[in-house]
Amino acid sequence: MKKIAILVLTVFLAISCNTQSGQITNPKDYAAYLEIKDNKSRAFAQSEINFWQKKYNAAPNQISYLSLLASNYSNLFENTGNVKYLYKAEELLLKSNKAYNYTSVGTIRSLARNYISQHRFREALALANKALKIGEGMKETQKLLFDVNMELGNYTQAEKNLSSLNDSTDFDYLIRISKWNDHLGDLKTAISFMEKAKAKAIVNENKSLKTWTFSNLGDLYGHDGNIQTSYEYYLKTLALEPNNSYALKGIAWIAFSYEKNTKEANRIIDSISKRHHTPDFYLLRAQIAEFEGNGTLKDKNLTAYFAMLKAINYGAMYNKYTTLIYADDKKSASKALEIAKIEINHRPTPDSYDLLAWSYYNLGDIKKALEIAQKFVVGKSFEPKLNYHLATIYKANNMENEIAPIKQELLKSTFELNFKL
Repeated sequence: MKKIAILVLTVFLAISCNTQSGQITNPKDYAAYLEIKDNKSRAFAQSEINFWQKKYNAAPNQISYLSLLASNYSNLFENTGNVKYLYKAEELLLKSNKAYNYTSVGTIRSLARNYISQHRFREALALANKALKIGEGMKETQKLLFDVNMELGNYTQAEKNLSSLNDSTDFDYLIRISKWNDHLGDLKTAISFMEKAKAKAIVNENKSLKTWTFSNLGDLYGHDGNIQTSYEYYLKTLALEPNNSYALKGIAWIAFSYEKNTKEANRIIDSISKRHHTPDFYLLRAQIAEFEGNGTLKDKNLTAYFAMLKAINYGAMYNKYTTLIYADDKKSASKALEIAKIEINHRPTPDSYDLLAWSYYNLGDIKKALEIAQKFVVGKSFEPKLNYHLATIYKANNMENEIAPIKQELLKSTFELNFKL
């Protein structure tokens, strides 16, 4: 999810360069996916839970059933967005790990991945290192370590984890080397590796891996400016998984950011948010409302976003987005600063330090913002959002010469800089 405010790149970026877009989406292509009343994936996960719960109730000494239950609760979370399922999976995995006295590396890794979903990255790293110390299933543990180290901004260590895998025939390696190249700003190479991963998923006739790679290719091609191919991959995703809300959000983003068709974007969002109800939909609606100049509707959606966060405990999962909302209002920028500091403790990445720098900028401390950005952000990330913030901070500090190279990158990123959720 990305920043809520429409980014007017003021002095140097003409938003109009993206308003003369061609038509990419066709409502007929995805109409059937908006009208689906049943959810086979959710129903299957629930039936599996019912089955394994009965088995466990009959034989509570069979600890392996707990992991099977947890896996299906995690699937329900992915399918519905309901965080209670993620917490239920955690509860079951804690019980399982306690029963095994934290000696089962598979169960330890499962709990670590649950913590990654909750943005409890340091706890996830501690568990990954515990699994590493036990020594079994080292390849799988190295994959986990790469994932969590990337989340924490431990890029040197993540690269070492990746090097230990180094198998171009392995699907899991391919998707991680793709992520690594995306991190380095080499989208072409990232796409190439993801395409290779896709080919392996197809050869192996693995539906879940095909769905995963198709949706990720939709993202990567969109970031690379190939909107037509991005759209086609989202459609391929939906053909495999008709209830895939991620792909539908991708299409809604194309309708909004590329085609400027806010009515269609809202129609898609309204449909999928009924079955996958999460706070980010309010942010996207608010962003569209701001683009339309409807301040009342924007505020209504932001109010609904904060009300949902208050009603449901999401932990640190939405700290980043809340910080960006607060930072854009001088009255609440001090709140943004507080949360940004918490985020750095959770995950000291360039992204988190960008939140801190941006908060100081919006509080009027442009020198402090520049100091943080230069030390922790410059040259460490190629994200368009971070480049926009950096250019804004440079301008405030009268460093016009530093803006020129960033401008070129931003001009390539107008699709993404409407700020996809």
